Amino acid sequence: MRKRTAVFITAFFLFLAGILAGAGYVKHSMTGMQGSNGREVLVRIAPGESFSRVKSKLIQKNLLHSPRIFSLWAKVTGKTTRVQAGEFRLNSSWSQKRILDKLTSGQEALHELRILEGLAWWETAEIAEKAGFCTARSFSRLATNSTFLKKLNIPAPTAEGFLFPDTYLLPKRKGKNAARIIKTLTDRFWEASGDLWGNMDFPAIRDKVTLASLVEKETGVAEERRRIAGVFANRLEKGMRLQCDPTVIYGLGPEFDGNLKRKDLNNPANPYNTYRHAGLPPGPICSPGLNSIKAALNPEEHDFLYFVSRGDGTHEFSKTLAEHNRAVRRFQLRR
Repeated sequence: MRKRTAVFITAFFLFLAGILAGAGYVKHSMTGMQGSNGREVLVRIAPGESFSRVKSKLIQKNLLHSPRIFSLWAKVTGKTTRVQAGEFRLNSSWSQKRILDKLTSGQEALHELRILEGLAWWETAEIAEKAGFCTARSFSRLATNSTFLKKLNIPAPTAEGFLFPDTYLLPKRKGKNAARIIKTLTDRFWEASGDLWGNMDFPAIRDKVTLASLVEKETGVAEERRRIAGVFANRLEKGMRLQCDPTVIYGLGPEFDGNLKRKDLNNPANPYNTYRHAGLPPGPICSPGLNSIKAALNPEEHDFLYFVSRGDGTHEFSKTLAEHNRAVRRFQLRR
């Protein structure tokens, strides 16, 4: 008897829902789907938030044309307890059914996080904060936490070089913690470059990423990357110092004011000063793009040992110091 009563009640609610749908719900669903001039609205649902509270938020944002029908439909379809936590991008032209489907689907609103090639980790931290994904402080703390980084397959003092430059579409989460963002960027590094490393161990990989970061900072011209990598490779092979301005600048840190002084080039206390210290710097000086990584793994074979900027984004390459000095006078001193 009880079973028959339950079936009758369920059938009654479905019948009532059908009447209401025929009266306006389905009609609104159709017109809502066709609307193209709706207002986009972001709605954030907190974990554990009640359906009543969710409905109130939708009413406040003028998204529900008939709250009673919205509630009834949610009850009939069993979705009053299936609303997901997160941030959702809704539209005022949508039908109530579509809004409910969106809130119960778990498909959160995605926001763009664009990380350019050649950024130092602290610059990436600032971009992530400005985009609203995390605080720069949280990012800085974790990007220099060797215990955390080891869990991301980066046994290094910092995440420098491994925060892969790309355009990411991510949901924003409450808490502003950088762990998810750093993991996303480092996971992308291994995903994008994993096939390039072969049997290299991590120290060898980091050396190549370090070389790639120098290439990234020295040129934005795709055709020059392998040639500049070849210059650095030749100098390393001959035991010459790399004499790379961007390494010195990196060692000066976020406080660098844009004016590189001679005293900076002569300062041996800066471990990244490749004018005073032989070999590669202690680690990467930025996060290089994939093409710079490929250039570092496959430098162009040539006899060039020097290069100087022509002032138009390209460089003049020289094999001897005399040639280089002439190029400096031509492209730098006169200018």
